[in-house]
Amino acid sequence: MPSFATSPGTRDILAPEAPRWRQFQQTFADVVELAGFAHIIPPMFEDLGVFLRVGETTEIVTKEMYDFEDKGGRRVALRPEQTASVCRAFVEHRPVTPWKVWYAGPNFRYEKPQQGRYRQFDQVGIEVLGVDDPQLDAEVIGLAVEFYRRLGLRGVQLSVNSLGDSGDRDRYAVALRTHFSANIDALSAESRATLERNPLRVLDSKRSEDAALIAAAPKMADHLSDQAAAHFVDVQSSLLSAGVGFVVDDRLVRGLDYYRRTTFEFVSTALSAAHVAIGGGGRYDGLVAELGGPDTPGIGFALGLDRTLLACDAEGVFAPPPGRVDVFVVDATGGTHAGAVCAELRAAGIGTDRAYDARSMKAQMKSADRAGARLAIIIGEDEATAKTAIIRTMEGGSQHVVQRDALIAQVRQALHG
Repeated sequence: MPSFATSPGTRDILAPEAPRWRQFQQTFADVVELAGFAHIIPPMFEDLGVFLRVGETTEIVTKEMYDFEDKGGRRVALRPEQTASVCRAFVEHRPVTPWKVWYAGPNFRYEKPQQGRYRQFDQVGIEVLGVDDPQLDAEVIGLAVEFYRRLGLRGVQLSVNSLGDSGDRDRYAVALRTHFSANIDALSAESRATLERNPLRVLDSKRSEDAALIAAAPKMADHLSDQAAAHFVDVQSSLLSAGVGFVVDDRLVRGLDYYRRTTFEFVSTALSAAHVAIGGGGRYDGLVAELGGPDTPGIGFALGLDRTLLACDAEGVFAPPPGRVDVFVVDATGGTHAGAVCAELRAAGIGTDRAYDARSMKAQMKSADRAGARLAIIIGEDEATAKTAIIRTMEGGSQHVVQRDALIAQVRQALHG
């Protein structure tokens, strides 16, 4: 028989990391739901056309999309991100604005697997549709800042920029193309190829041969319309009023073509690898109209789960949660009483486990220790006859006998004092 393993760029998430993922998502939900965001669960695949709106010059579309023809002859794609799906849902369902939603779940991109980057990767994020207010931009950014604070992260740097309106971005792209084309021989081969597709993406290059040309490149701030410039000033003022620290990075363009005006990125200063961005987002005021809806402003962000947890590990915060089993039932009568005791304790909300196969008491106590239980409930023949049980602390080994009908109360007393 063949032996199977996970596909490249994917992996199994086992305990204790799986509970940590769930706690990560719950912490995010706790933060954003306090701000009025409702949960949305978009499908994992959509019509290919939904994601083509992400930008036909981006590598997500040109190289990384998992797209295929389904059995009905439809061209579909696994979602590479969720903003486009949320905007498609807005066009389809036309909810009342402002529409504030949050999401969590996997996305898929065919790219080279590396630390913190997989072909199936999870993100959490929010989107707000129907509001064009710089104060909202600052509030959205502030929610990400608060989430990182809840995780315990302190080494997170926020960079902000404005890409202006669509005309501003187009003019800036022309200026960049002129600048880089005049020095084409000095560019790396990879950046020359990028220049043909999207001049703004050359600014993302981390290759040493490109550094001097990028530093000398025209600045986006010099190509902003008066309205876009005023909007960006108001965003910065609102962030300062909220006590959110940031730096203005006029080379920050983000990876998707739909961004307009406010863009932002979070970088972990605790990570030393080349790819240290742990989240980011921005405004995408034209995307809903691109998907067939009304002209609707939008802003949001996505935070990478894997990279954020790497940052947590680097800072020594947000450890995996402790196991949920507080009690282990040791049944020396052959297992005839363990099932009833487990059911009774679980119904009372007490995490409980047991052994099987009529194992010896010594083997069951070893299982209790491996389970991380704080208490062992021991039932032998004498206890079964007397309708009692022994409560033993796993750390220290002290024990006492209790009546079965008082077991729940005594276990709670032993666990919580």
